[in-house]
Amino acid sequence: MMSDDELRQTATVMRQHILRMIYTAKSGHPGSSLSAADLVTVLYWDELDIRPDEPRWPNRDRFLLSKGHACPVQYTALAMRGYFDLERLATLRQLDGTLQGHPDMHKTPGVDYTTGSLGHGLSLGLGM
Repeated sequence: MMSDDELRQTATVMRQHILRMIYTAKSGHPGSSLSAADLVTVLYWDELDIRPDEPRWPNRDRFLLSKGHACPVQYTALAMRGYFDLERLATLRQLDGTLQGHPDMHKTPGVDYTTGSLGHGLSLGLGM
């Protein structure tokens, strides 16, 4: 487990990546991503049982981002945890890229479901 100071520092680095991604893409929703950085940091570094080298490990914990427009926070956590190279963050919202404006489980390693309308995360999680 990380200390509180380490978690705060990680969340700060995540916010820097998020802002860079959205600025580079010239498109996105910074508020929803930035506001979730602390929570996502704690989940991805202290709570979730995941294996970045084995993204489809059957016994993994699932992270369901119900507000898909906040995907930069999830993409950043995935990159920082080692699911893919940090350099890929600069490709947010590029045509035919793997980091679209909403998470896509078929394109991005570590994404457990493709988001649609807001609020579907709870019912999907119950179904899983």
